[in-house]
Amino acid sequence: MTTAGKGAAAHSALFTDFYQLTMARAYAAESMDRLAVFELFFRTMPQHRNFILTAGLAAVADFLEDWQFTPDDLEYLDGLGGFPTEFLEELGSLRFTGDVYAMPEGTVVFPGEPILQVVAPMMQAQLVETFLLNQVHFQSLAASKAARVVLAAKGRAVVDFGSRRAHGTDAALKVARSACIAGAAGTSNVQAGSLYGLPVYGTMAHSYIQACGDEGRAFEAFARLYPETTLLVDTYDTLEGVAEVIRLAGRLGRDFHVRAIRLDSGDLVALSRECRLMLDGAGLQQVNIFASGDLDEYAIAALVAQGAPIDAFGVGTRMAVSADAPDMDVVYKLVEYDGQPRTKLSTNKVLYPGRKQVRRFVQDGRFTGDIVCGADEAAGGEPLLRQVMRQGKALPQARESLEICRARAAVGLAALPQDLSGLDGASPYPVAVSPALQKELADLRAVYAAARTSASVALP
Repeated sequence: MTTAGKGAAAHSALFTDFYQLTMARAYAAESMDRLAVFELFFRTMPQHRNFILTAGLAAVADFLEDWQFTPDDLEYLDGLGGFPTEFLEELGSLRFTGDVYAMPEGTVVFPGEPILQVVAPMMQAQLVETFLLNQVHFQSLAASKAARVVLAAKGRAVVDFGSRRAHGTDAALKVARSACIAGAAGTSNVQAGSLYGLPVYGTMAHSYIQACGDEGRAFEAFARLYPETTLLVDTYDTLEGVAEVIRLAGRLGRDFHVRAIRLDSGDLVALSRECRLMLDGAGLQQVNIFASGDLDEYAIAALVAQGAPIDAFGVGTRMAVSADAPDMDVVYKLVEYDGQPRTKLSTNKVLYPGRKQVRRFVQDGRFTGDIVCGADEAAGGEPLLRQVMRQGKALPQARESLEICRARAAVGLAALPQDLSGLDGASPYPVAVSPALQKELADLRAVYAAARTSASVALP
């Protein structure tokens, strides 16, 4: 496995919302391009979700290192009108020069915890918001869904089968990568395998057997080409298909090396049991059973609970589109400008000011609670945010190997409190806010309140 697959998709600096550009022009006109701090975090989680698994950092690092408005970009913006030549020239000279702090990919996180901080001149930090939200949101969504599937499988292999129904080619590739971080064994997508070094899986579809016309002949031809293959047995009649596999074993003798049969439809509990009995009765205990077809974490958990003798699962659409929870409430908010803390007073949307750190406490191998505190507070626990970019250049920890990210995810998922690793909603994981941070918010709210009532009081 390699890292982010740089070059997997070309993302222009134009991948931004139009209002980012109108604000950038206003910042430029007011000479407001001093150092800003933005933090990206999830406000809430969907129903029945208990944790988030982070992903997308490598894509962020790639984008920020290459970020620039090309001559073609500037020509397009000029054609829109409303952007004077001097502003477009300033955009053309911009490169990302800031610092980034982030939780590494594969970290288990919870609502209210900053998982990425951008410390950069205001225009740079503002203009990159859309891409950062897009990538961190989607890849964390995909990793979190895949983690639930992996947990439900209880040690049985899970393979990503979702590319054909993912929401676009970039999404399909990022799902494969994120699922691997979450613990999936590999993917059916060959391009994802090439870009990220993922194991690729797949043998045949029903169409091959249909085209051959004879199931037994199709199995034998394929097994001679690919001796250690998986044979799809439910094109016509599942149990008769298994009987054909057994007859094939008799014909090939010592040359029979088929690894598995695949079930793609029907009552998977009953069929897997009958198939296992048939295979074992024929002395083919080494042949595994692989199941696919409209699976998700709930279906897999039910199969496992009923003792279905299934060794591995191919999971497609419902994992690729995170069918039960296709979005999460992620935001990117200004918390400091020119060295001064900033907040907002929207109802039910608390924003703690200033740069922060998240510290985690662990006892006997289990997470016991986190605290969100000021970046320089000594609050104990393990700090989760670390620097991943310096002066616009990615540090090695921004692009860790997928093996490292995958190992981190496995450790984190195993350390979840027992009730949080289930599929149903549980009591929220304890995330505290330090007294110092609470005081800073209260003080800043008081300043804002005074500013609203007295023209003589200005914000710092």
